[in-house]
Amino acid sequence: MTPIKKMEHNSTFPIKNAELAMLRDEASGFLKSIQWEQGLRAKNKDQNPKDDSILLYLSRANNGSNMHVTSVSKTILALKKRLLPDSIAIPVYLNQTLYAVQEGLTLGVWIKDSYNDASGLSSLLERRASLDHQGKREFESKMHTSSAFMLFSMAYRIQWMLKPHASNDVSVMKQKFAGIPEVSLRTPLKAISCALFYYDKYLSHPDIIHTDKDVLDFTVVYFEALLDEIRLRKSTLEYTNCIVDRSYKLEGEEFVIDGWQTVFSDAAISVEFNNVRFEQIVGNRDAKHFARRLTERMLSYDFVAKKNPFQELGGFMPVFMGYGIPGTGKSMLIAAIATRLKEHCDHLEIPFLFHPMPDTLISTFQGGSAEKMVDWMKPLQDPTKLIFAPIDDAENNLQERTTHGVSAGVKEVIGVFLRYTEGAYAVNYGNSSIGLFTNLPEMLDKAVISRVQGRFKIDGARSTHDFLDQDYLWWRKLQETMPDFVNMDHPTNYEFLKDQGLVKNMGEILHRIEKPTEERVLAAYERIESMAKTSTHEFYALLYKEIQEIFPFFSSRDVRNIQSAISLRLTDFDLEKDWFENPERYFLKDYQTKFNMLQELMRANMKGLNFAEIRRQEVVRYLDNVATIADTDFKRKVEGRINELNIELEARSQFEGKN
Repeated sequence: MTPIKKMEHNSTFPIKNAELAMLRDEASGFLKSIQWEQGLRAKNKDQNPKDDSILLYLSRANNGSNMHVTSVSKTILALKKRLLPDSIAIPVYLNQTLYAVQEGLTLGVWIKDSYNDASGLSSLLERRASLDHQGKREFESKMHTSSAFMLFSMAYRIQWMLKPHASNDVSVMKQKFAGIPEVSLRTPLKAISCALFYYDKYLSHPDIIHTDKDVLDFTVVYFEALLDEIRLRKSTLEYTNCIVDRSYKLEGEEFVIDGWQTVFSDAAISVEFNNVRFEQIVGNRDAKHFARRLTERMLSYDFVAKKNPFQELGGFMPVFMGYGIPGTGKSMLIAAIATRLKEHCDHLEIPFLFHPMPDTLISTFQGGSAEKMVDWMKPLQDPTKLIFAPIDDAENNLQERTTHGVSAGVKEVIGVFLRYTEGAYAVNYGNSSIGLFTNLPEMLDKAVISRVQGRFKIDGARSTHDFLDQDYLWWRKLQETMPDFVNMDHPTNYEFLKDQGLVKNMGEILHRIEKPTEERVLAAYERIESMAKTSTHEFYALLYKEIQEIFPFFSSRDVRNIQSAISLRLTDFDLEKDWFENPERYFLKDYQTKFNMLQELMRANMKGLNFAEIRRQEVVRYLDNVATIADTDFKRKVEGRINELNIELEARSQFEGKN
């Protein structure tokens, strides 16, 4: 049997609407009429003490005959007459349900045909009469897998289409539901017939359906149960390579079939967090400014056009990283970003999802970590809400894969992360951003770091005023409850929290950057500077080549990241305060209007900027960062070894002194 793995090297195949249109008549035929003969196990359900209601009804569905013909479409029409006898047209919920089931069947048949061709089952079908024993076994096994994948895809499509319209609470319907008596995988035709037979019988039961909305809700419950049944059986299926090593994307929609994974746009629920203001975070000027810009850019996302004007301007960061020593405010910064986004989203009546990576991602089962990571990553592709997805202590789940002892689970997680942040699966509308937060950036996988398009240092309190403010945030609570208790003098030339405000632009933070601080980068910089001026394009081409000689992992992706950082600086301007107070003046405008307004702001902002100087600063900043991360792990190990040797020498000295 084939284990669920191979999360890398996936290919995406389109599901073309023209091809589906050719199969719709076949799907409609299944809705009009199917026939099914119940198995003995299903027929004997009435021996179960629970079967005095639903299950007994299902077990006697054929009224004693061997074969029964069922029509889902006729049952829907009968429900319409029973529930809404005065209605001429089919009610909305009944129409939605019937359409979704038809589309699910259509897609299921397409998936079945695709699997048959990819797995070689089509060839076996043509040669069926001449197959030997081994060939017949392979034929039957592939037929089971084809049937299972078809039912899985059909049920997933129906769920995808109906879940957004279902009731928020379907627990009552689930209590009525008594399970699916049998699921056939012998052939695709039998699989569809069996699934629709019991679906139809449930709909016909007088105690199940009381309103037209019940039909939609029950359909969601039924096909969710069918998905669960297929998941339970997938470990017994063979010849699944051409299922797990590819994905299928529906033309014109965001619906994707990726192996046995299912993710629904409304499945992810926002996690609760502590409310934190940027003013409560001491120091970290760079980090707070970056976080502020991130929130403003995300809020510019256009839900109608499903894109962000800042993406077009080059100022959006799908993946960013904040790094620093422990205790400098990483967790507070995560909460502050979430707080700021949530407040603005509530004001603008925009759905917001705070979606941190869970601590329990790594699984001991082969393929389990990859499945969990896919489940976490897929909600980030939902275009109907703003999504902030922080990964705290990122070095735990995204550790360098070449390090000795790294688990298979970590490698699976990284494989999925890379696939969903750049490549066929990397769909980003400009409404979601992943933030890596770490104390040990040098431990992160090099490929993961290369995905980072914006980075900032989280260094905590760095000045006397920072430490004054850190203390002030602590003792002012005592002063509020006991005004005369804190009997100490205030500083004479400083107003508390004055330095903790947000800067206007990165130029206020970066004005001191002249040359690299890392020795090897500085030497390379000065060597190239003697050959070409920093105001020429040739200077950077020569510098990049020189850096690549020193750090072989430096690549074109790093150059693109530098370009992104420069674009961020060019879009480093404040949105008008009036726009937040009166959203209709910007946030509620159509996409093109917002884009034009941002272009005007950008042009006004760029008048005071020097492109050559900004480029030089960002290149220096990035290369210093690359060198620091590359060397920190080695230096930390050396320092640790030196410390061990010093302890050993001191221990020997004290031992000799005692003797």
